[in-house]
Amino acid sequence: MPYLRHFLLRDRLEAGCDEAGRGCLAGPVFAAAVILPSKFRHSLLNDSKQVLEVNRYILRDYIQKHALAWAVGMMDAQEIDRINILNASFGAMHRAIHQLVLRPDHLLIDGNRFNPYPGISHTCIIQGDAKYKAIAAASILAKTYRDDYMHRLHEEYPTYRWCDNKGYATAGHREGIVAIGLSPYHRLTFQQLPDHQLELFED
Repeated sequence: MPYLRHFLLRDRLEAGCDEAGRGCLAGPVFAAAVILPSKFRHSLLNDSKQVLEVNRYILRDYIQKHALAWAVGMMDAQEIDRINILNASFGAMHRAIHQLVLRPDHLLIDGNRFNPYPGISHTCIIQGDAKYKAIAAASILAKTYRDDYMHRLHEEYPTYRWCDNKGYATAGHREGIVAIGLSPYHRLTFQQLPDHQLELFED
């Protein structure tokens, strides 16, 4: 496991923020904001992409029990199409931050860009989910809550196999698009099919 730092600024109340689902063809983008206590630790904590699914849910329960504050926000496919996925990712983070029961003094943002949240300073950290505990915790919450949401959508549209691919551009997902077309949950501004499949879909 990598060494995860507690804080960037020790004298400030920091919230870590991360998103999940930015590169998907369907479904919302989720984001989480987490404020951790100074002595928070868990041996499994890491960037959600590096954590087994079963362990993500163990971590989610632990984070929600021991965090000083946490919240999850989302923006749906229609919002993503209207303002683009980058701004929607920031918007989901803003919604999560707005719901925190404690107002942080500073935000640690995973990535290299962010639309500033009113009245709160921030630092963008590339691969921050592998460097800071609060960002890693936010990545766990964003990922698990989005996965749960996509499981629910799978029950409505099982053809796309969202229970497995969570809306990402897998072969199974694209086969579903060819078979039955697009759902209301697909992002219309994303290229849903490769060019050769798109020609077949349009015919």
